[in-house]
Amino acid sequence: MDRRSLIKNAGIAGVLAAGAAPVVHAQGAAIRWRLASSFPKALDTIFGAAETFAKKVGEMSGGKFTITVHSGGELMPAFGVVDAVKDGTVEMAHTAPYYFFGKDETFAIGCAIPFGLNSRQMTAWMYQGNGGKLMREFYAKYNMVNFPMGNTGAQMGGWYRKEIKSVKDIKGMKMRIGGFAGKVLERMGGVPQNIPGGEIYTALEKGTIDAAEWVGPYDDQKLGFNKVAPFYYYPGWWEGGPQLDLFINNKAFEGLSPEYKAIVEAAAAYAHTEMQAKYDARNPGALKALVGQKVKVLPFPKDVLDLAFKESMALYEEVGAKNENWKKVYADYSAFRRDQNLWFRFTEAKYDSFMQSQKL
Repeated sequence: MDRRSLIKNAGIAGVLAAGAAPVVHAQGAAIRWRLASSFPKALDTIFGAAETFAKKVGEMSGGKFTITVHSGGELMPAFGVVDAVKDGTVEMAHTAPYYFFGKDETFAIGCAIPFGLNSRQMTAWMYQGNGGKLMREFYAKYNMVNFPMGNTGAQMGGWYRKEIKSVKDIKGMKMRIGGFAGKVLERMGGVPQNIPGGEIYTALEKGTIDAAEWVGPYDDQKLGFNKVAPFYYYPGWWEGGPQLDLFINNKAFEGLSPEYKAIVEAAAAYAHTEMQAKYDARNPGALKALVGQKVKVLPFPKDVLDLAFKESMALYEEVGAKNENWKKVYADYSAFRRDQNLWFRFTEAKYDSFMQSQKL
């Protein structure tokens, strides 16, 4: 088969998989890509961000740049999307980077780590701090280019079949907890489980796990966790501002015209903003509805938060001692977090605390 025919029939993913050089598309040329999501279609917030992105790319390109969006498990397993992008099986993926901490713990910093940045701080680090540059350098090791594409805001602390009264109740507890946070839970005596969103309900219902975290009221209500676990805790100390990323195969991205590269960046930024706006708008009503269904919404006991913080900081030191990628990125991240928390202490925190105490 000649090269022109190969491009026509297989698309750029097929060319990359075959090891050919990237095809540089002429400005305005019609192309079709596939985006693999790690999330189920039922979640119009997280999965919806990829759909929003694809729609905006289509609109800004006059319909010439078409992206089809595929839910977790449709093209490959939900946790297989990074390898798929790296190898050129698909051109792009939308996922939570911390799912892939097993490859390198540094993936987690690009999403959320326990007691890390909140959503505004994370966006500031990525766009105006060194975060974008440092994570782009790291992801290059996996043949990927990254763009921030969504943030849930601070999350809830999950659903529990039994009440958590102290750290003693964490011992032996089997919990579905995303990514890197599982390492902290393990140090606290818990048993972390890494389960895709679409499989959590069944695991809770059958008692395969004792607890599970996902995102917050809007998504959690959709997945029906309140039907199988009555205790809903807060805050999600492991996810103060988890960022979702758009990963693009490096050769595929470099094959785009400058116009299409700009469209991709702009569409990802739009989807990034829209996702959190959806959560902020929809979570309050969902939480009210859950409370109306007799869900017990409770704060984590102080000793649980204190131990989680202590173990998190100790873990970061240990990882930094053996992982140069982590050491480099976390040094900048932690310095940025320190300055951000100082600033937010005098502004956002005080303002929010006062406003939330008022009866408006």
